[in-house]
Amino acid sequence: QVQLVESGGGSVQAGGSLRLSCAASGYIYSTYCSMGWFRQAPGKQREGVAAIDRDGSATYADSVKGRFTISKDNAENTLYLQMNSLKTDDTAMYYCAADPRAPRWLLLQRGGYMYWGKGTQVTVSS
Repeated sequence: QVQLVESGGGSVQAGGSLRLSCAASGYIYSTYCSMGWFRQAPGKQREGVAAIDRDGSATYADSVKGRFTISKDNAENTLYLQMNSLKTDDTAMYYCAADPRAPRWLLLQRGGYMYWGKGTQVTVSS
């Protein structure tokens, strides 16, 4: 059974940092999958934040470039999102996603992924 379990969310003041983790298990192997982080704020659509393909190439939404860094540890089968200089606009539920066949042009699109975690809440206060 495929499982993606996010952790590391919490409450932080603007300007602070958080590091999210996504532990994959089952038939999801970070070595062979593209993986991404998405977020959804209340009343808004889920949006792609950052993604990393099987070769380790990363792509970011413009809103987080220079502040967020996506990485993965293939030995631990874990995806990370280091979030620095957090803003109140970053407040959302953050979701991990994975797919062994996600094409590069869909890495920041919901449709590129079959497998999803349940999310971890990030709240940034001013």
